[in-house]
Amino acid sequence: MFIRWHGYSCFEFADDRVRMVMDPHDGKSIGIWPPTVAANLVLCTHNNYDRNAFRVIYGHHKDYTEAIGEIDFNGFKITGLPSFSDDKMGAERGVNAIYMFEMDGLRIAFCGGLGDIPSDKVIDRMRGTDIMFVPIGEYGTMPLEKVDGFVSKVEPKVVVPTDYRVGGITLPLSTLSQYMEGKDEEDFVHVGNEVELMEDDISEFTGYWIFDR
Repeated sequence: MFIRWHGYSCFEFADDRVRMVMDPHDGKSIGIWPPTVAANLVLCTHNNYDRNAFRVIYGHHKDYTEAIGEIDFNGFKITGLPSFSDDKMGAERGVNAIYMFEMDGLRIAFCGGLGDIPSDKVIDRMRGTDIMFVPIGEYGTMPLEKVDGFVSKVEPKVVVPTDYRVGGITLPLSTLSQYMEGKDEEDFVHVGNEVELMEDDISEFTGYWIFDR
């Protein structure tokens, strides 16, 4: 499995079946470079301008927005679990899809624009996750004080923080340093812009993976 970060909440995932992009931004509207990638599958967790720029992704791709339920893309299966982009059951910012899928034996949970801890039923389905992508920027997503509680409920082997402030970004986001407060710095591993891995590469809690662009 190949994973590459394209800034903010946009990630690319690929194996021999699919090249998929999650939460594409257009770059300009948030102050950073846009993604430069071709894909055949593009998914948006929450229908907002910072996550739904399907038009910037090259290639002929199938697009999904806030897709709750099962997706079958030429045999590649994704499950969209229901959640909200606020702490008022969606009354302010609407729904958010947590996308679950498996690549090369690894279970991935991509939380996108998650605004509150999801239901116990959803958390039960997320347990056993190998790598969980969770927003920490607090801009239309859950506050930092809830993130750790959510992570402890799911117990993923790897946590990938997303949506935090980086140089140039114009959104009022929290920083990675704020999220790291009170945590062991040795648990934070800088993995660069991209990684390639297989099931055997993750057997226990490995910490927090920090992608750079």
